[in-house]
Amino acid sequence: MTRGRFITFEGIDGAGKSTHLEWFAAQLAARGVEVLLSREPGGSELAETLRTLLLGAAMSSETELLLIFAARHDHLERTVLPAMARGAWVLCDRFTDSTYAYQGGGRGMALERIATLESWVHPGFAPDRTYLFHVDPALAATRRSRARAADRFEAEDFTFFSRVAEGYARRIAVDPGRFFVVDGTQSVSEVRAELEQDISTYW
Repeated sequence: MTRGRFITFEGIDGAGKSTHLEWFAAQLAARGVEVLLSREPGGSELAETLRTLLLGAAMSSETELLLIFAARHDHLERTVLPAMARGAWVLCDRFTDSTYAYQGGGRGMALERIATLESWVHPGFAPDRTYLFHVDPALAATRRSRARAADRFEAEDFTFFSRVAEGYARRIAVDPGRFFVVDGTQSVSEVRAELEQDISTYW
């Protein structure tokens, strides 16, 4: 059986990535692909419990990082890898790039520490394709202010999200071929036209 694919959607809160996930899944399904939508933190029963803690409970940066990778390990073990083994394509809202951007860039955690956990939890495993939605942190802040009540991450200030954006830029530099950068200031139809073209040419 052909191995499935692992596709991730990334970007700072307010970049607009979540708007397009279900639509993207529908495009793949129309091509006869079995698709599973998931998210991080979360994506399995235990990981969703940890998500609730991560988004709402006060904790140190070190505890936050460890809980994120604990949730990721369970998510991979119980959801992602079994789905891919049967040939499904998993579309995931965030993965380890978010950890490098948020905990590494935003929180200032040592990147070497994150890399050590990454090599333990998923050695040699990375997304097949990552769609990174890019917007200026100031615009993202305006969008967040109009959305639902902020969680513990969304409530961070402009400086934090500027560091997160810089963290994403470093991730692109490390593995440019994996990333497809989307201008999140475009209209929904313009973004989807770009994604449709990439689906058709890349996949």
